[in-house]
Amino acid sequence: MSDSTVQPVNYVIHQDNPDKPWLMLIHGLFGSLDNLAVVRRELQQEFNVLSVDLPDHGKSARTTTFSFENYADKLNHLLISLNIDDIFVIAHSLGGKVAMKLSLLYPDKINRLVLADIAPVRYQARHQNVMAGLSNVDLENTQDRNHANEQMAKYIVEPGVRQFLLKSLYQENNRWLWRFNLALLERDYTLLSDAIDSDQQFVKPVLFIKGGNSDYLLPEHQAPIAKLFPDSRAKVIQNTGHWLHSEKPNIFNRLAKAFLTE
Repeated sequence: MSDSTVQPVNYVIHQDNPDKPWLMLIHGLFGSLDNLAVVRRELQQEFNVLSVDLPDHGKSARTTTFSFENYADKLNHLLISLNIDDIFVIAHSLGGKVAMKLSLLYPDKINRLVLADIAPVRYQARHQNVMAGLSNVDLENTQDRNHANEQMAKYIVEPGVRQFLLKSLYQENNRWLWRFNLALLERDYTLLSDAIDSDQQFVKPVLFIKGGNSDYLLPEHQAPIAKLFPDSRAKVIQNTGHWLHSEKPNIFNRLAKAFLTE
């Protein structure tokens, strides 16, 4: 594997019955395990839920170089430590790419995948304004969240995006900090934009759910998806963007639950 040093992955378990199957929820870029809470609250009736912070996000440990294999290895080590050898996965955006890599490296452990608005392809840079906005926040001299919001607004015009990012701003020893490893994510952005590739296939069922107004999943992505995930299908949630699970949670949860429990 790519990294022999196991760094801890922060997680929260919601379990009320040891006989229920396991479900892991994986958030996207700049996020944390709280991002999929609306999914977790709905599906914990059927599953024991493992919510994770990706490495370099939330309260998980920092790494020195980004790679999908490294992230997948760390999630696999977490599953080993928890004695979980069969698990369903719902993952969004960057988390979806990590889940793809996890399923290709350790297919025996993954039961089914739900991938929210992401394909196993290389994407052109699309977070330049976000990176610029985050870098414009002077953490040493920021007074409060409103001040940070004003600094980001110079580059990030969408209030909702700024509010999402501000969820990861916290104070420690009277100093403001980001929960995500901004320096690494900015430096290795081309790596996390890269395609997922493998000589193997994940042959179990996979559901791709697309936001109708999003361009992350496109018709030309069908071939690379079929190459890696031959038993895959797709659903579209109309009038939603990339954050489809928060924009239309009832529809997203219904689609995910139906697929995972069929």
